[in-house]
Amino acid sequence: MAAGAPRIFVSHLAGVAVFDPNGDQVGRVRDLVAMLRVGRRPPRLLGLVVELSTRRRIFLPMTRVIGIESGQVITTGVLNVRRFEQRPTERLVFGELLDRRVRIVETDEEVTVLDVSVQQLPARREWEIGRVFVRKGRSGTFRRTKGETMTVDWSAVTGFSLEEHGQGAESLLATFEQLRAADLANVMHHLSPKRRGEVAAALDDDRLADVLEELPEDDQIEILGKLKEERAADVLEAMDPDDAADLLAELPEDDVERLLTLMRPDDAADVRRLMSYEERTAGGLMTTEPIVLRPDATVADALARVRNPDLSPALAAQVYVCRPPDETPTGKYLGTVHFQRLLRDPPYTLVSSILDGDLQALAPDAALPVVAGFFATYDMVAAPVVDESGSLLGAVTVDDVLDHMLPEDWRETEFHLHEDESQDERLDEPQDRLPGEREDDRGDDRGDDEEGGKEGDREDDREGVDEGVDEGVDEGVDEGGRDGT
Repeated sequence: MAAGAPRIFVSHLAGVAVFDPNGDQVGRVRDLVAMLRVGRRPPRLLGLVVELSTRRRIFLPMTRVIGIESGQVITTGVLNVRRFEQRPTERLVFGELLDRRVRIVETDEEVTVLDVSVQQLPARREWEIGRVFVRKGRSGTFRRTKGETMTVDWSAVTGFSLEEHGQGAESLLATFEQLRAADLANVMHHLSPKRRGEVAAALDDDRLADVLEELPEDDQIEILGKLKEERAADVLEAMDPDDAADLLAELPEDDVERLLTLMRPDDAADVRRLMSYEERTAGGLMTTEPIVLRPDATVADALARVRNPDLSPALAAQVYVCRPPDETPTGKYLGTVHFQRLLRDPPYTLVSSILDGDLQALAPDAALPVVAGFFATYDMVAAPVVDESGSLLGAVTVDDVLDHMLPEDWRETEFHLHEDESQDERLDEPQDRLPGEREDDRGDDRGDDEEGGKEGDREDDREGVDEGVDEGVDEGVDEGGRDGT
């Protein structure tokens, strides 16, 4: 970029698509990697953390970014698909800099960082963070806390290199507010335990419940353990009963009983019932909250229930017709009505007249292979679970079956198409390299120095190594750092 290149506030880069020169999407921006420097010099922007379609996060050096414009990032097309690992001297902009409390140098007034801007330096390939958007006063529970906002130079504030306890998370969450629960869970999984706890504290109960359902068990237990018991019980109530039961099954018995006592009696009863079944059976997999209708309900009644936006697509695919009571365990189970059938019949039609009565229900003690075989045989996405007396106990959905059939750590890994990393790297390599680029130039170059000295520039960007320590923290690049020197 030429002199006077525009500043880009990083909040506009969250989730932005990354493309190669041919217009093919590579992934999406999930964070930015910066290196703090000594004194009040602006931090250098080393690169972007890009999430590939496989959910793997890789490092994209700024030297391989051609442009950032119109809501997209254009790269040279050369990628190193090695998994990103943060180094000690690096800071994640979204994960660590936003929501920090720092001080104005001139007045010593405390402010909260809401955003920062990045800019490419004139006549160079180097990028840096130049400006900081802050709000005066402490940040409150909600992002729109009253307080004067202003944009200042990086050198006008201090305190970024100090460790902070109780850092807020409002600006970070606002950056990712449009993410699906599974994607936000992936973001939280890659944060530090400290930051993960702060983000969990800032989420409302329903959103946190949705995210917890998508996190690995270790993260679930860690986050639940950091919440006050009353709030932990509220979050468990907001979770699907089967997910809450799975999570509680991993906790010590004393903690389980204490949390169940704090939950609403009806919710606690559902969870206790699910915990009484073996984990890898239909009873252990099912949810106790399917759509249940009485025989005299109409198609219009059924469609009104199906429209509930809080229902998963699998649960909304069919309704179960039972005699009273309507809550599980119900009266006698009569049959199922599929969503497609509801669309074909007039609104006044009674659901009892269009039942699929031939579909066999699952027993609560049916083993996981039996349940999986049922779904494969009948092309179903949900199935009723009925006890010996004919009462509907709940419904098993296909996502719960897959969750228990995949490896236990599947949430912590990428969607692998190949067994080993070398195959994955070959798959993601571009067919055409840049002119003059050698095969060994695909290393983990997190800086401007690339073997061969493109454009005659071989700059030593390892500022800070010999220049001292800033506020007690070594801000220089570590030996063998991302500059490739």
